Amino acid sequence: MALLKTIQLMFWILLLPRAVISQTQIPANVLIYTLTLGYVHESTSTAVQALRERGASINVNFEHTEDPNVFTDEGLARYDGRLAVLYPSGKAAFQKYLNLGGNFAGIHYATGCLENDTFYEKAIGAYFDYHPPGVLNATVNVVNQSHPSTSMLPAQWKIQDEMYNFKSDPRDIGATVILSADESSYTDDGERKYDQGEPHPTAWYQERIAAVESGGTPGRSFCTSLGHSTETWHDDLFMAHVLGGIQWALLSNTMRAFNPSASVGATNLAIVPTASGFTLAFSVVVPVMVMVLLP
Repeated sequence: MALLKTIQLMFWILLLPRAVISQTQIPANVLIYTLTLGYVHESTSTAVQALRERGASINVNFEHTEDPNVFTDEGLARYDGRLAVLYPSGKAAFQKYLNLGGNFAGIHYATGCLENDTFYEKAIGAYFDYHPPGVLNATVNVVNQSHPSTSMLPAQWKIQDEMYNFKSDPRDIGATVILSADESSYTDDGERKYDQGEPHPTAWYQERIAAVESGGTPGRSFCTSLGHSTETWHDDLFMAHVLGGIQWALLSNTMRAFNPSASVGATNLAIVPTASGFTLAFSVVVPVMVMVLLP
């Protein structure tokens, strides 16, 4: 009997930096991949558009495809990362990438895929449990305002989004929580079977990814559980939050652009500082409601 594996709205981002070769800033190519084999989430097109509209602000050229044939060595040669996590070979490649110092970011339902996989749980930080029904008018508290993904946010950030609960506390594997849900700002009548810790985690980062195997080189990971609705992707603060987290993950000394002895990232590139720090490139993978039949 086949096992139906359903992956709902999620974002996976494999991060590899590319610096500018000369004083002329060359836009980085960024792949946005949306594979849909079932329900099409209404915010998918909005997310793609929002990333494209803001690409120029970080010197990035976003490209969008739904063609799975792009995931070959030749097809991905012009991008700075790859991902085929849904299948055993892809999971092995992802593990190897992280072992070599790769950086990783997950947005929204990235916490809900590859369930019961210890490796992925450590990479993302915690698994999704449930959320109260609907999109809520909620307040999110900034726990750490010094992080690049939160420095632009108000201390109490009012947002319309889903408020996730998790099956574990990401702090238990060494993650640092930077956003927490103010549970007094919304109603949650769901049954909590797991201890997700206090304050209620909403976004976090790992300076050293816990999923890296012994002898590997831990890179950085960033995760935010926000990003469900179309309205959220029109929110300038949310976009700044996401891009800030991605850029933080990229500025890692596990990348060749910053460490000549590193094993991942673009090579033979000169790093040219810009007003915002560095010009960076990354690959974005956005599967929406991917359904895979496993034997």
